[in-house]
Amino acid sequence: MKISDRAEEILETLWAHTGEEKEEPVDLGIAKAEPEIDELWKSGYIKLISNKVALTEKGKDEGEKIVRRHRLAERLFADVLDIKKKLIHPLSCQFEHLLHEGVEDNICTLLGHPKTCPHGKPIPEGVCCREAKENTGKIVSPLNRLKVNQKGKVVYIHTKDNKKLQKLMAMGVLPGMTINLIQSFPSYVFQIGESQFAIDNELAECIFVRRSK
Repeated sequence: MKISDRAEEILETLWAHTGEEKEEPVDLGIAKAEPEIDELWKSGYIKLISNKVALTEKGKDEGEKIVRRHRLAERLFADVLDIKKKLIHPLSCQFEHLLHEGVEDNICTLLGHPKTCPHGKPIPEGVCCREAKENTGKIVSPLNRLKVNQKGKVVYIHTKDNKKLQKLMAMGVLPGMTINLIQSFPSYVFQIGESQFAIDNELAECIFVRRSK
């Protein structure tokens, strides 16, 4: 059962305070009267100790997911959409509520599994991050390590340079797209769909590909 947006924001704050910063249970004060506190309690996300609130294991798990969605949204706005810095946080607060479970993994993959948000705070790992670690060096490698005429599927783009990211996306380099390396010297020439593009080594090493067997 999905909780309200306001309840998600409270859960996000509680996770950052108690789960990330390892602080003691939070004193509710006047917030105790907020209906969302009762909503979180009835949903099994929090436990009340006198006038303080702490997360249950279920609450810690859900709070971490919400924080992950929020910080990935911030990376998306900063790295891909080039949104002004002062607007990143408020827009991400709205966007995180729109992300369905699993969609954040697609965004994470697109961004190359970033470790931190634009403010330097760690982004909790998802299943996609762990799978990428296991596969890198086995069946996933940068485009510049493929053999000529070798095909594969784009897994993610790994760069912190939003101009490079936007340039590759404009070429159709997106997770799930089939890519074929046609030439590796003097530049890397690849084909996606019916289109061919030439890029330098710096860009080629940003494209991580799951090689076809």
